[in-house]
Amino acid sequence: MKELVIISGKGGTGKTSLTASFAALAGNMVLADCDVDAADLHLLLAPDIQYRADFISGCEAIIREADCRGCGRCAELCRFDAIASVRRASNGVRVHRVDPIACEGCGVCVWNCPHQAIDFPDCHCGEWFISATRHGPMVHARLAPGSDNSGKLVSLVREEARKLAKQQNREWVLVDGPPGTGCPVIAAVTGAARVLVVTEPTVAGAHDLARILQLANHFKIPATVCVNKWDLHPDMTEQMEAAAREAGATPIGRVRYDSAITAAQRRGLSAIEAGAGPLAGDIHAVWRNWQAVAAGNSGSANP
Repeated sequence: MKELVIISGKGGTGKTSLTASFAALAGNMVLADCDVDAADLHLLLAPDIQYRADFISGCEAIIREADCRGCGRCAELCRFDAIASVRRASNGVRVHRVDPIACEGCGVCVWNCPHQAIDFPDCHCGEWFISATRHGPMVHARLAPGSDNSGKLVSLVREEARKLAKQQNREWVLVDGPPGTGCPVIAAVTGAARVLVVTEPTVAGAHDLARILQLANHFKIPATVCVNKWDLHPDMTEQMEAAAREAGATPIGRVRYDSAITAAQRRGLSAIEAGAGPLAGDIHAVWRNWQAVAAGNSGSANP
């Protein structure tokens, strides 16, 4: 089983668009949408949900107002200012209440309440799914608004995708990773044999590419690079590819800017499925070069 984790230093570089096209090319594969904070791969693949499960992570403090004596010990100890004094509607007596958005689930208030008036139930943070798509099964998730622990949800989605690939004897796991360099990205790349970084030829793109390659180097994960919309700034593209090589990464191709991708997405299709001319050819070339690198060949394919 081969795992391709596609990441980027920022959102909007074309990472998900490339993933959808790779899904059309890969054949025997399982998809994993690990951009759980803002998942959108489903917009192109129209998944039919076959299985769904709750994502439970951490705990949430809830004060039973009927048992609260209003002593204020919980508010005094809460370093996140998540507990406020309020008047009980029934008799106007002051009690305390937890703001669920501000609560970090540390449990200090629970353990120190002298009247044991605080419950600490598991926190429902979202859902995860196994779905059928026209390109094979997909594991994806939806993080509840305001919920954290997205790194744990990313790890869960990757783990379930790997299990599914082994059960169904699928050759590939294609992972649409989250953008940036934070906890969700670390969860997406940990243990990966290789990553593909999608970037764009701008000053911000160059900065973000350097950061994401530093992350890959830190975890000793070999990185490949694809510059999307390269023809908008060819000189910057050359500079970024040179910087990627200096950082130990391998450029494996460029994808031109073409409004055909927008037309395809409006139809709910990837560029490959829509037959988007030269743009589709660019993506074919990047996929072939990725396969060559994954097989142990070192060739780079820049136009």
